[in-house]
Amino acid sequence: MRLMSTRGQVKEIGFQEALFQGLAPDGGLYHPVEVKDARAIFERLKPTASFNEVAEELAKLWLLDEWEETSLKRIVERAFSFSPQLKEVGDYIYLLELFTGPSLAFKDFGACFLAACMEEILASRNRKAIILVATSGDTGSAVARAFYGKKNIDVVILYPSGRVSFLQEKQLTTVGGNVFTLEVKGSFDDCQRMVKEAFIDDELKSSLTLTSANSINIGRLFPQAFYYIYGFLPFKGQVPDVVFCVPSGNFGNLTAGVYAWCWGLPVSQFIAATNINDVVPQYLKTAVYQPRPSLQTLSNAMDVGNPSNFERLLAIFNNKHQAMADLLWGEVVTDSETRKTISEVYHSHKVFLDPHTAVGYLAAKRYLAKHQHRPPIVIVLATAHPAKFSEIVEEVTGTKPPLPPALAEALALPKRSLMIDNNLAALKDFLLKRFA
Repeated sequence: MRLMSTRGQVKEIGFQEALFQGLAPDGGLYHPVEVKDARAIFERLKPTASFNEVAEELAKLWLLDEWEETSLKRIVERAFSFSPQLKEVGDYIYLLELFTGPSLAFKDFGACFLAACMEEILASRNRKAIILVATSGDTGSAVARAFYGKKNIDVVILYPSGRVSFLQEKQLTTVGGNVFTLEVKGSFDDCQRMVKEAFIDDELKSSLTLTSANSINIGRLFPQAFYYIYGFLPFKGQVPDVVFCVPSGNFGNLTAGVYAWCWGLPVSQFIAATNINDVVPQYLKTAVYQPRPSLQTLSNAMDVGNPSNFERLLAIFNNKHQAMADLLWGEVVTDSETRKTISEVYHSHKVFLDPHTAVGYLAAKRYLAKHQHRPPIVIVLATAHPAKFSEIVEEVTGTKPPLPPALAEALALPKRSLMIDNNLAALKDFLLKRFA
């Protein structure tokens, strides 16, 4: 896989090299130079194919130029001991449950694949690396669990103080070992800015090998395309139209779906479902992109005012607003609507939704209401286990969602984090003192 920067100011590089760069030197994001046609793979795969079968086929399509087939098979086996689950919830709506991994969030798929790739590379090159991650909720715990105990890798996680749920914070701050947690006095946008600034800081670049496991890293984004294909397969040849609805914050998850569409996945549209941090839905309506400070909501992992992956979307569509707006349908959901949706779905279907998935579910309902003449199947990406947001879920349903063993274990452990200011100087001070 050859990759170039969205800003076009640096030379093309390979997938393995991009894993350890994260952000491109010109400040852009790496994305594929070419688009490969995967339609023959879609046709060959059976509707009952396992997730690992899907992952292996797509990994071979893209990565055989840098890895042998046996290595790719080993990477997939190490990464995925879990699989998405498809569940029907109401007429024409299905949930693709992506919270079946170690941190109970969709980001486990990308993080575990990235960790397996890096482990394979570092073992052969005798290199060390520091993973630097900004999180608005689930990314940090997914990366922490994926990389915990990995040789030659340390993980530093930045999260906004007071802006993640209690259980999310417990997952972030109780891992220990090679995982270090920094509690930032600010917003997720501050955390993300600090990480980006660290990658282009000359002193840090000369002293440390920094890379990222945010969705700015193509190695985490690329495997997220796998579950779109997996979710589509049961409907192949059975229904006239499939639409994916994606709860969106930093827009990495939706970008991965658009990659799958570029490879030939036959879906007609994607629903970009956001909370009131709606800069992308506004762009889709007006062709004007206006980043702004994020606002705090119940769906906190989506509280992003300047989504990093919007730059990748612009690159995919060659900066053509109409082309993007034709494929992406924006919907905005408020906190009060989120609460009402969680309650209604539980009392109608006995299914718990976390706030992020509730945003997606309501957006799907609205989409179907506007397409009653020819309703598609809408697959909503269920992004986090409802127990991670048990306070709000219990408040609006009157019932507490079951607590998975992984969360119960995190609750019993002490919090370990370091509070820092929301600037690069504070982050540099920690990194250089701890690792240089």
